[in-house]
Amino acid sequence: MIFRFLPKDFNFFDLFEKQAQYAVDAADCFTELVSKKVLDDASLSRMHDIEHQGDEVAHTILDNLNKTFITPFDREDIHALAKELDDITDMLYTIVNRMKVYKVEGGNKNLIEFASVINESTRAVLRAVKGLRDQKRSCDVAKACVEVNRLENLGDTMRDNVLAELFETEKDPVTVIKLKEIYQDSETVLDICEDVAHVVQSILVKQA
Repeated sequence: MIFRFLPKDFNFFDLFEKQAQYAVDAADCFTELVSKKVLDDASLSRMHDIEHQGDEVAHTILDNLNKTFITPFDREDIHALAKELDDITDMLYTIVNRMKVYKVEGGNKNLIEFASVINESTRAVLRAVKGLRDQKRSCDVAKACVEVNRLENLGDTMRDNVLAELFETEKDPVTVIKLKEIYQDSETVLDICEDVAHVVQSILVKQA
């Protein structure tokens, strides 16, 4: 009878994969938003819903972390992975919200390019996270992490190029301030994806 009162093992892999899928969904929504001339309320609401759902999953993981006897890997890695995955959707929501507040229109070729790279990166993150469930897929996980790192380096170059173009061609200082922040935040999404890859690589090393 006493075993009824013991906490049940918790499947963290399912929720990590949900988090990673929400990151992909947020990247898709971001791509859709920046491709349109006007930021429509329906897409903005969808991004808000994705961010909220991602937060709920992150909270569920952290709430159960201290209630679970057996975890698939170190508790600090579980905490770090949940946080970093949640940060991807949070940052994409922040960018879209700032675009709305700053009245930055869609159709910006630089943001469309950033969105494309972010899309690729979140999909690589999803592949890496899915691979954690099976140690036999460690090679696939490592390849996905390398791809995330490559895309982050590409993002650094893109950020430098678009900022150089912005400072050279835009005469309105307020517009410069707005776009500079949004471009930098877009590159930060790729930084966070790389942070996820680093956590995943750390887990692989510890499990080897």
